[in-house]
Amino acid sequence: MRNWVKWALIVLTVLYPLVVYAAIGRVPPQWLALLLTALAVARALAVRQRFWWLVAGGAAVLGVAAWLSQDALMVKLYPVWVNVVMLAVFGFSLIHPPTVVERLARLREPDLPPSGVAYTRQVTKVWCVFFVLNGVAAAATALYGSDAVWALYNGLIAYVLMGCLMGVEWCVRQQVRRRAAAH
Repeated sequence: MRNWVKWALIVLTVLYPLVVYAAIGRVPPQWLALLLTALAVARALAVRQRFWWLVAGGAAVLGVAAWLSQDALMVKLYPVWVNVVMLAVFGFSLIHPPTVVERLARLREPDLPPSGVAYTRQVTKVWCVFFVLNGVAAAATALYGSDAVWALYNGLIAYVLMGCLMGVEWCVRQQVRRRAAAH
C-alpha cells in the first residue's frame, strides 16, 4: 500500500499544472492553495526526504499567500519554487561534495573512479544551469503567459526537456565510459 501511495503522489505532483489549469476560474484560489499545500505535505510525509520538506515549506508559503491574496498566481509559482529548491540542493552539493549526481552514480557503482567523480561534478553543474533556465521559464509563464501556456510548459514541456537532458546525458556517459575503458 505504501508504494501505491508514493506512486499516486508522484502522479498527482506531475499532473499538478494540469489540475490547476482545469481549476483556475472554476475553483477559488484558496482551495487551489489548500490542494497545493496538502499535496506537498503528503509527498514530504510519504517520501521522508529533506528535499520534499523544503518543497512543502515553500508550498505552504505560496498557499498562504494565495489564500490571503485570493490570487491564483501564487499557486502557479509552485514550479518556480521546486526549481529553486532543486538548484539549491544540487548547488550545495557542488560546494559540499559528494554531489547529488555522484551519490546517485554510487548507487550503481560504489567504487566510482576519480574520472567518474569528475564527470558527475560536471553533470551536476549542467543540472544547475537547467534548474536556473527552467525556473526562469516557469516564472515567465506564470507572470506573463496565459493559463494554457503555463500549463503546457509546466505540465509537459518542462518534463520533456528533463527527459531529453537525461537521455543526452546517458549517451554522453556511455561515450565517456568507453573512452575511460580504452585508456
